[in-house]
Amino acid sequence: MTSPADGDEPSSSALGAPDAPRRSSRRAWIAGGAAAALGLTGWLGWRRISRFPPDTTPEGCYLRIVVAISEGRVRDAFPYLDEPARHAAYSIRDYRKRASDLVAAHYPEPERTRLLDAYRIFADAPDGADVWTEMARQRGWVARLRRDLSGIAKQDESGERVTIETARGTRYTFRRRDNGIWGLSLFTADLVAESERAARDAEVVDQAAADYARGK
Repeated sequence: MTSPADGDEPSSSALGAPDAPRRSSRRAWIAGGAAAALGLTGWLGWRRISRFPPDTTPEGCYLRIVVAISEGRVRDAFPYLDEPARHAAYSIRDYRKRASDLVAAHYPEPERTRLLDAYRIFADAPDGADVWTEMARQRGWVARLRRDLSGIAKQDESGERVTIETARGTRYTFRRRDNGIWGLSLFTADLVAESERAARDAEVVDQAAADYARGK
């Protein structure tokens, strides 16, 4: 029987079992790992030199949201919400601040403390971005985004609205803002509803504060 020459690969019969599937599987695993490594390296390099598409494009805004959420900078996603969502966030802060001031000035205890505690987190927010951050935390929006955000598979354009479909099949709609930046519409309905609730609460507080003031 002849032995394999130095550097020759033993045949499958010499090993006692077919090795082609094993070698094929191993090559696929190595190729996949290399591709993942190259992809990660490319992504990090792309990030490092800041070669994002401009935020005047839907994909540019989407990618900025992806990075902000993945790095735990939820507040930094606020500029890439659509105009009604951003306006609602500021309105929530303003209505809660107005109501809190009236409660502090005119309400008796224990209702005074109860309402001040309930309104404080938004009433004391520096601006709308902080309202967005807190609501995203409270309502599980951050976890939802982290779970669903992925690469862009395709875009559907319709006038001032563009829908991005990700590799996971999730669809995100963006609308063009007045300043040319595109804004995500996913949370607009929730923010607007909260703003309307804060407005109603402020109106009730205003009337009650006037009654308390007259009673004094």
